[in-house]
Amino acid sequence: MPARKANERTGARTPVPPPSHRLSEAQRHAWLRLIRAENVGPVTFRELINHFGGAEEALDALPELSRRGGRGKPIRVPSRRDIEAELARADAAGAHLVAIGEPGYPRALASVDAPPPLLYVKGRSDLLARPMVAIVGARSGSAAGQKMARLLATDLGRGGFVVASGLARGIDGAVHRAALERGTAAVVAGGIDVVYPPEHAELQQAIGRDGCLVSERPPGLEPRGQDFPRRNRIIAGMSLGVIVVEAAQRSGSLITARMAAEIGREVLAVPGHPLDPRAEGTNRLLKQGATLVACADDVIDCLRPQLEMPLASPSSALLAERDAEPGPEPTEIGTERERVLAALGPTPVDINEIARASGVGIRNVQIVLLELDLAGRLERHTGHTVSLVTAGGD
Repeated sequence: MPARKANERTGARTPVPPPSHRLSEAQRHAWLRLIRAENVGPVTFRELINHFGGAEEALDALPELSRRGGRGKPIRVPSRRDIEAELARADAAGAHLVAIGEPGYPRALASVDAPPPLLYVKGRSDLLARPMVAIVGARSGSAAGQKMARLLATDLGRGGFVVASGLARGIDGAVHRAALERGTAAVVAGGIDVVYPPEHAELQQAIGRDGCLVSERPPGLEPRGQDFPRRNRIIAGMSLGVIVVEAAQRSGSLITARMAAEIGREVLAVPGHPLDPRAEGTNRLLKQGATLVACADDVIDCLRPQLEMPLASPSSALLAERDAEPGPEPTEIGTERERVLAALGPTPVDINEIARASGVGIRNVQIVLLELDLAGRLERHTGHTVSLVTAGGD
């Protein structure tokens, strides 16, 4: 995972349009119902909105799309009462919902491909508008590693950065405590009102008051294994760069670093002693091209070009519902569906390659992929690649 400079990776950039509107209450409820529907993630959400022009129209189409994709039972969609209960629980926890394109949504996160369409935020949402850098590391961080994390967080805060992390044990906790006075954001894997780990109850409360808590998951949800990579992607997306302080060869911190590299963020690492297993991951990152960090000035020098150059606004970023009618339903999709299925397999493949192999137009390929996705038969990977689910589908 080479950690190349973000501006070298992406080339010229265009500014993110400033937020210009808020969703109506009806749109907000429809967006929440859609993203909470079974088999709908950020990519599928974006594709549904882009195709049908709005969340209400997409919700109406879900049953038929999933049926055509081969699903044998109705797709689960939360009721309006379910959504009202979720919003009431968030309100009771002191959190509010912010949609992509609205004021308060992290602009850096809005620039990545298929960001979460909705986030719960608690505390100082103004922090999300400031330049942010993430510091992550081992849950069993050494005393020296935690001291280094505290020094970096303190000095970066003095330099005007908000410091983000994942509120985990070890390095993350040290980072948040050191950065709390000048600005810290914690992305949690579960509901914004769920304390995890339990020993961070007081710290999480302090961040929710003096810093900023962020979650894409519903209030009350206990974090599950699959929620942590999603949390890590948000941490990377919100930040201009990710600093890793101590990480074993296989760790969540390295997943965050890999995700940062994939979306064009800087990857930085603190070197460690070769005999310490907690340094294996960071030393490997340095061999792969990550920027070496010995002090906060190293970080600031590395990120300065990004501070001077606006973040990209990819065409796939969903900023608002369109005031448009749904696109016309393609003809002969039944025959073309079989050709698309024949082109798919367990190996991830680019959508353009599917179109080339099947002889089906991109628009129709995207519709078939939506159908398969909603039926639980498709897996999406990085780089806009997809594969068929080999087991466990309906």
